[in-house]
Amino acid sequence: MPILHVTRRTVIRLAALAAITAVSTVVMTVGYMRLPELLFGVGRYQVVLDLPSAGGLYPQANVTYRGTKVGQVTAIRLSDGGVRADLSLKSSVPIPSDLAAEVHSQTALGEQYVDLLPRNNTSPPLENGDVITHGSVPPDINSLLDATNRGLQAVPEDNLRTVIDESYIAFGGLGPEIARIVKGSTTLATDAREHLDDLTNLVDHSAAVLDTQTDTADAVRAWAANLATITSQMQSHDQDFAGILNNGPAAFDQSRALLSRMQPTLPVVLANLATTAPVLFKYHAGLEQLLVLLPMAVQVLQGTAVAEADIGSSLAGLNMNLALNLNLPPPCLTGYLPPQQLRPPAAVDTPDRPAGNLYCRVPQDSPINVRGVRNIPCAAKPGKRAPTAAICESEENYVPLNDGFNWKGDPNATLSGQDIPQLPPAPAAPVAVVPYDPATGSYIGPDGKRYTQADLAPGAEQNKTWQSLLVPPS
Repeated sequence: MPILHVTRRTVIRLAALAAITAVSTVVMTVGYMRLPELLFGVGRYQVVLDLPSAGGLYPQANVTYRGTKVGQVTAIRLSDGGVRADLSLKSSVPIPSDLAAEVHSQTALGEQYVDLLPRNNTSPPLENGDVITHGSVPPDINSLLDATNRGLQAVPEDNLRTVIDESYIAFGGLGPEIARIVKGSTTLATDAREHLDDLTNLVDHSAAVLDTQTDTADAVRAWAANLATITSQMQSHDQDFAGILNNGPAAFDQSRALLSRMQPTLPVVLANLATTAPVLFKYHAGLEQLLVLLPMAVQVLQGTAVAEADIGSSLAGLNMNLALNLNLPPPCLTGYLPPQQLRPPAAVDTPDRPAGNLYCRVPQDSPINVRGVRNIPCAAKPGKRAPTAAICESEENYVPLNDGFNWKGDPNATLSGQDIPQLPPAPAAPVAVVPYDPATGSYIGPDGKRYTQADLAPGAEQNKTWQSLLVPPS
């Protein structure tokens, strides 16, 4: 028999192969098969979960914490109060001991798992041998199906058939639309997952909004009550609303046709309103008072007109008492041009109006011309009356002419120095600022000519006399 000769090179190769095989076996045993964890519990600890029933839970079921797998169910056994499940959890994941455990179905076919829900993050972590007493299981599918069956049996067959038929009519042929809704929902869910941090932040900070809703519960309740009143009124006037809906399109068409016919002139009207609107806004208080007094004035006028309408006399109707009063009160002449400047009635020319304002300039409490321009209320300053807008907007008060005495003789010869017509205040004298050359002392005057003042230049004589101040620049 020949002797097998093994070279040194072959021995080295066999030793390397044996070492690789040993390492692979250890990696497969430890990393993939996890025999140390399964046989000896290395890196794991055991806890017990109390449940009212098994709920379809089985050994080797997963145990999750915050959506992450942290262990599995090793055994399920009966106890005095229900069922006890032994859980093998990873030691590397700390789990608060104050928690609740719920059994859920991962798919419609079952595949139950245990979900650990912590109540807070301040309790100490679970340790080996701890018992989780707060456990719950999903409703029994058989009981749910029985309840559904009883509910369907309680619905009359004809009504159920009507619901199915109407649902078919409602959703028949809407496959593309429903597909778009499903696709949109999928897109929405995808976007929500991409912005999960923002949504989580929104949920975390929603407490302030919810507290606001709680604080305004009375207002929301009152709003709901008012809404109920409105809807009840709409229900009681259903025919009127139906008439609006039936006749509304025709009315809108007529309105559109009217606006089309008014298109050439409507912009002009709106532009004019844009000009007058600020004036109306300025005097809104007076307009409001006018609208308040106008119905009362109409009521008084109607009362005087119909007081004797049914007396059966030829004199029935509105009675007026006309009395002739001469020079009561006398005409106001103070503040106007003298009579010798009165234009003859036969004049047909159109001269320029005098500069300034001409109006009755007697005291505001004078019985003469009580409705004159001097008593116009200032819209921006309630309680103040003035003849011009400039006096209204300023802190100046109205001053009557000649200290309030009526006109006697020539109104231009006023005792107080006031002018007639009343002129606006003279503008302030303009101030001219011109640049100059500091090297030569030359500058351009207001008349456009160049002047030179040598004492402004560097090196000029510093000792000046008072006579030099009186000498004009060259």
